Amino acid sequence: MSDPRPASSAPIAPRFSRGIPRKPKTSHVVAAFAAVYVLWGSTYLGIRFTIETLPPFFTNGMRFMLAGAVMYAWASLRGVPRPPGREWGAGLVTGFLLFLCGTGAVVWAEGGKHAIPSGVAALVVATEPLSFVLIEAVRRRRMPKGAIFAGLALGLLGLLLLVGPGNLLGSERFDLAACAVLVVGTFCWASGSLYSRGSRMPESPVMATAVTLLGGGACLAALGLFTGELARFDPSGVSTRSVAAVLYNFVFGSIVGFSVYLWLLRVTTVSRVSTYAYVNPIVAVFLGWALAGETLTPRVFLAAAVIVGAVALIIRAGGEESELAPEDADLGCTEASETLHA
Repeated sequence: MSDPRPASSAPIAPRFSRGIPRKPKTSHVVAAFAAVYVLWGSTYLGIRFTIETLPPFFTNGMRFMLAGAVMYAWASLRGVPRPPGREWGAGLVTGFLLFLCGTGAVVWAEGGKHAIPSGVAALVVATEPLSFVLIEAVRRRRMPKGAIFAGLALGLLGLLLLVGPGNLLGSERFDLAACAVLVVGTFCWASGSLYSRGSRMPESPVMATAVTLLGGGACLAALGLFTGELARFDPSGVSTRSVAAVLYNFVFGSIVGFSVYLWLLRVTTVSRVSTYAYVNPIVAVFLGWALAGETLTPRVFLAAAVIVGAVALIIRAGGEESELAPEDADLGCTEASETLHA
């Protein structure tokens, strides 16, 4: 399962006060990037293992709520004031779009008869920058420049490669409905990230993430209850792999991954941090092949190359445009974004 610059590509954060940290050691920065690349890239496989024997929506919703509770307690112990009702409301709306619509789409697409491989799901979600470009173009009433359009075209081509004719490159195509749901969920994710920027969220990034996790996690868990997941749940059938996956995504995807991510936002540039957007899907595809036996077909290789190239082009072009808009430079990069996908 992630900046507000014109025609940008990364999820957007509220206007946080960041401070000026000391220059970190290069080894620490390298280790932090490696953690974000690997940990967030592995959460798609974690979701797949989770939903094998556990209630999909309810389990992931409760995991997010628990992560939110931990972050809320952490922020409170550090003296962050409790959010007023208005900020809780903004967190609920943001969480609804990010978790229920965004993460819920990933959960649905990786389960059931229509299931697609976790690596393929990560590739579809990697087209998120396309949604940001389209939303920002409409919001600003300004056409993106040529390089952005080229990135959009490449991203669309990558999606078509995944759902194209079954005999393409001699490999089976992936379920059209599952990919379509993921595209809609990714668009909702981008919308939620943009909404969080303009809404009244807590100034503390940790508290803002906490209220979003709590609100969105509650929505996702409620969906599981509404669809009768607990009534169909058989505790005796729960596998050790599913339990381990839940714990892994909770600790390393949400808590550790996001904490490292926030630190990176304070010590390095937005454009460098945003590189996770085209590294995570590659990690997800490789782990799906190595640990879950997901097939790496020529179709997947070609689609991965096209989609990652499109994301890289959009991020680069967006970064160049941002240099012309210094008034937006203090807005930060990503929200609690991949924490939510994770």
